[in-house]
Amino acid sequence: MDKKLLTILACPLCKGELVYNKDSSELFCYLDSLAYPVRDDIPIMLENEARELTPDEKASRKKKK
Repeated sequence: MDKKLLTILACPLCKGELVYNKDSSELFCYLDSLAYPVRDDIPIMLENEARELTPDEKASRKKKK
């Protein structure tokens, strides 16, 4: 994922920060608890394509702070 692109992307719902998860190739919005897929280095920023974060994924954010 291009770091420069990541600095300008925002969650389409809340306009909040997105965090790239390299392991799952997804962009996480912790405010909305959603994960947006990244396919072939293209972020799919559609609400109907997003999935809900698991409790473990939400907890991992708190551990990193």
